[in-house]
Amino acid sequence: MNKRWTKWIGIVPAAALAVAALAGCAAGNETNQAEGGEQLRKVTVVLDWTPNTNHTGLYVADAKGYYEEEGLDVDIVQPGDAGADAVVASGEAEFGVSYQEGVTLARTQNFPLVSIAAVIQHNTSGFAAPASLGIKSPKDFEGKTYGGWGSPVEAAMIESLMNEAGADFSKVEIVSIGNNDFFTAQHNGIDFQWIYYGWTGVESELRGEPIDVVWLTDYSDKLDYYTPVLVTNETLLKDDPELAKKFLRATSKGYTFAAEQPEEAANVLVEAVPELNKDLVVASQKWLSPKYIDDASRWGEQKQEVWENYAAWMSEHGLLEGEFDAAKAFANEYLPE
Repeated sequence: MNKRWTKWIGIVPAAALAVAALAGCAAGNETNQAEGGEQLRKVTVVLDWTPNTNHTGLYVADAKGYYEEEGLDVDIVQPGDAGADAVVASGEAEFGVSYQEGVTLARTQNFPLVSIAAVIQHNTSGFAAPASLGIKSPKDFEGKTYGGWGSPVEAAMIESLMNEAGADFSKVEIVSIGNNDFFTAQHNGIDFQWIYYGWTGVESELRGEPIDVVWLTDYSDKLDYYTPVLVTNETLLKDDPELAKKFLRATSKGYTFAAEQPEEAANVLVEAVPELNKDLVVASQKWLSPKYIDDASRWGEQKQEVWENYAAWMSEHGLLEGEFDAAKAFANEYLPE
């Protein structure tokens, strides 16, 4: 599981520092020339983490010229210490990759972050452990050590699942492991972690190291939330809605291509980011591609009830302190028909 829970206090100065560290990050009103001489508008997209198959549609849209067709010159950059949410909410970058929980928390603290597309339709995350440990349900968390990134949501999630199973949360040891990946952490006393199956689970298959996964969605419909999502800020949507529409028209083409042609899309991602493991990218892409659109009418579509349900879960577990208006946290109107 990636470290992702943003602390929103001091967001503006933190964002300024993050943007200063983003090489090539340019203001949205700057332009470049396309080959035919027309002016392209410079736009920055900040990822949530290192490039992976959650991001393939962005790289496809860039490589296939979909952004250029919309008059855009898009830079896809990795986040600084402040994270994508902070940079986008402050207006220093136009778009970013985030998560429903981060947007929800931001909205309750009056930061103008808005989700404009769901990358995938259903939550594919869960708590994973080597199969040799026999952790097949939340009850089996008792007496085990969890390795995470130090967010309150982790403890709340584990406690919630254990309560459902009648297990004793006090018997779990929770430690912060920083950026250690799942496979490294196994050798450092960690029994289970929160992962996305589409990347870490697929990697375990390739390694021949079987794992058991306690899926969040098996225990509550409220935990089937959007993760990840694409975000922007309210000011951009108010002042320049056409930019959001152009960006999403091209990005939707990218993700639709990745949904329909996973192997070719994987090759695009590897070509753009050659340090990635090609076998992992191809296998991950084949696993994830059907989930981009899944049971939705179009890529990116979001439902208000999904936003309401997860906010209710967060509130029940003491993770929300302010008011949350689900209808203002997301928007479908900028997606292509």
